Amino acid sequence: MHLIPILPAAPASPACAACSLRALCLPLGLSDQELALAGPMVAQRQAVARGDTLFRHHDPFRAVFAVRTGFFKTRTLGPAGHEWITGFRMAGDLVGLEGLADEHHVGDAVALEDSLVCVIPYPPLMALLRDMPALQRQFHRLLGREIARDQTLRLPGRLRADTRVAAFLLDLAGRLQSRGFSGSSFVLRMTRAEIGSYLGLTLETVSRAFSAFQTRGWIEVQQRDVRLVDTPALQQAVQAEMPC
Repeated sequence: MHLIPILPAAPASPACAACSLRALCLPLGLSDQELALAGPMVAQRQAVARGDTLFRHHDPFRAVFAVRTGFFKTRTLGPAGHEWITGFRMAGDLVGLEGLADEHHVGDAVALEDSLVCVIPYPPLMALLRDMPALQRQFHRLLGREIARDQTLRLPGRLRADTRVAAFLLDLAGRLQSRGFSGSSFVLRMTRAEIGSYLGLTLETVSRAFSAFQTRGWIEVQQRDVRLVDTPALQQAVQAEMPC
């Protein structure tokens, strides 16, 4: 197990005001004055090495974490150790929100690459949410975004298996593009088995979908390197099954 260093928030300027991810994270829509108040709630930054956990199931819920760099998977483990993936979080996303329910985390957050998070202690966050309507609206917007993503991608039976894989690739590409990365060529941080666990599919089903998309000329795949060759075709396949 790697040691997880705790780093102080940047002292030179308010943490949120100086962050390049402010348009994606909690500070979106805040005025300069509100940002000055929100910045100090980021008490510290925490580095998490690839393969290490940010928190584990049943750990006390004391903070929400904003991913600054890196990539995480959130999961629950069955009685026999079977892994169920509940989400993938990247820069600008919040991790640990499920702990709001009963003040304990109900799963693990595991770094898929060396990562850095901003630690937002729960009591100061709740105080700011009460006092700052704009921050409260953004907090609810982020919660709603995650719920909507899960409803689209993970409900068994709503979409065919290959359509769910196509929707996952499009969603991932869009999230990366909104963060300034390529929306057509990217490296999968997760395995196909992890994608399958998240979508409620088997490894074999995900692999067949990737092969089918490549045969149709929609994507190119080289191990974990993916290039979307025909994004409109993927979009059309998803839209054909989406409810009106």
